[in-house]
Amino acid sequence: MSATRKPSTSAKILYRPVGLISSIIGGLIASLLFKNIWKRVSAGDDADPPGALQSEYGFKEILVAAVLQGAIYAAVKAIIQRQGAKGFQRVTGEWPGS
Repeated sequence: MSATRKPSTSAKILYRPVGLISSIIGGLIASLLFKNIWKRVSAGDDADPPGALQSEYGFKEILVAAVLQGAIYAAVKAIIQRQGAKGFQRVTGEWPGS
């Protein structure tokens, strides 16, 4: 593990818009990815994932959908944030995180 110095205040401030935009894009990508995966793994004809308040779905199916969605969102978020920070560092020479 390489030692990195503490990021400057200006790097943190400059990275905020980059982080915000990448978070929005990451959320959209994760949502599309989840919907496509759910269509492929779903047993029923209805391709939309079940919501917690939809009584026509069993608890197991709702729980599986929620766990899958959470895992996809977490993975996409980690990838987007890490790659965004690396790109920021390449451009500015400073790591934006703590």
